[in-house]
Amino acid sequence: MKKILLLLAFAAAVYFPAAAQEIVKGEIEDVPAQGSYHPTFSSDGAAFLPKNIILMIGDGTGLAQIAAGYFANNEELTYANLKHMGWVTTKSSSHFTTDSAASGTAYATGQKTYNYAVGVDDQKRPIANIPERVAPDGIVCGVVTTDDMNGATPASFFAHQPNRGMTDEIWADLPSSALTYFAAGSKEVFEKRPEATQKAVKKVFTIVNETGSEEVATASRLGVLPPAVETGYIVNGRTDFLPKATREAIDFLRARTREGKGFFLMVEGARIDKACHSNKFDSAVKELLDFDQAIAEAIRFADEDGNTLVVISADHETSGLAIWNGKPSEGKVEGVHISKGHTAIPVPIFSYGPHAQDFMGVQGNEQVSQKILKLLQGRQ
Repeated sequence: MKKILLLLAFAAAVYFPAAAQEIVKGEIEDVPAQGSYHPTFSSDGAAFLPKNIILMIGDGTGLAQIAAGYFANNEELTYANLKHMGWVTTKSSSHFTTDSAASGTAYATGQKTYNYAVGVDDQKRPIANIPERVAPDGIVCGVVTTDDMNGATPASFFAHQPNRGMTDEIWADLPSSALTYFAAGSKEVFEKRPEATQKAVKKVFTIVNETGSEEVATASRLGVLPPAVETGYIVNGRTDFLPKATREAIDFLRARTREGKGFFLMVEGARIDKACHSNKFDSAVKELLDFDQAIAEAIRFADEDGNTLVVISADHETSGLAIWNGKPSEGKVEGVHISKGHTAIPVPIFSYGPHAQDFMGVQGNEQVSQKILKLLQGRQ
């Protein structure tokens, strides 16, 4: 009972939508322009079925977060170079304003559920996620995130637990998952798990502590758990872990696909949300720009491959961010946060590659998942 009460207190304190507050102003300036990737559009909107699908989730990323990155980067983002766009509504089965667990589960399973649920329905019964649905057909799957592996969004793609705060139980679900590759936080978090869980994970996955390790070439299933600083905030020292891990995941999964089969990869830029929860505008912009670099890696591969669909959206918007001033030529943007919690504002969705047009218009987060699964299963 004590554990349940602690979990509920944790959820209530952190994830319920915030009450009204004084607006919090923030600014960023002198942002070095990082450029963007310009797609070829050779397969964009093609009618043939994609072999591979990459789903990219910018946690907490609404239009204002994207716009802030766009203006700070001298009016340029890979996001902004794409042509197929739409909107996603994010409410859960229990709340008009979702949390990441319910929305992550909707993206992972194609089914709405209650806030704080990870891979289970309203009756707390497990729901099969995309990797579990497609792996038996020979499609290999992976997860990349700047959150800990037990974070609500990544966990939704492998775990089945009634509450997102059940950290040990979520990690214990990993060995029986349908994942072939994962990269997430962190070495320190993993080493705090029960010894039996660590042994079970290492029995299934080759565990390394950095991208680019020698084991990438030889491992059949790989888990990358770097030191915590490499999945923490950019303002606290994280470097290019997310774009590097995104490309490594793509290459690792592609090398292990069976003939005629493809892969599914979920990539999360987790700390856009966390920075917005703290109303740290400059940190949120830097996280958005880093996520855009990961998007560039995915779009670049889609062009190289010609048979890959990339879908980019968010689980929800965080902080009710607004942009009110800026000078793009100087890398300067000013914004205001009206909340430290989530909002129910629909979030943008961008898509690129074969069947990108399927994701235009307004849709629920569960419908995005349903469309992805339909394409992976070879159904028009």
